[in-house]
Amino acid sequence: MNETFPPCPECSSAYTYEMGALLVCPECGHEWSAEASEGLEEAGPRVIKDAVGNVLADGDTVTVVKDLKIKGSSNVIKVGTKVRGIRLMDGVGDHDIDCKVDGVGPMQLKSSVVKKV
Repeated sequence: MNETFPPCPECSSAYTYEMGALLVCPECGHEWSAEASEGLEEAGPRVIKDAVGNVLADGDTVTVVKDLKIKGSSNVIKVGTKVRGIRLMDGVGDHDIDCKVDGVGPMQLKSSVVKKV
């Protein structure tokens, strides 16, 4: 076995192997195509933009541009609420900002509902 396969994109395991046209991780069970892993390496860093097109970075302060209902609660984050010290990440779905909202607590937001200050 002289081929080396890329690490798993989900858990970074080095023990990936090939099964047919797919690459498989034995630790987490994730399966992906070899062509998709080549495209991910060439893409480079992901640029995350706010609702008006400004590029966001870790530590930025943003404001909420529309009322946000909090799932599982009767609370609402109002328009104009400032969120300080955001962290950019690859979250669930479109949620790419990890932050702490005053009076609400830690949560994930979509970049499409915030504006850089």
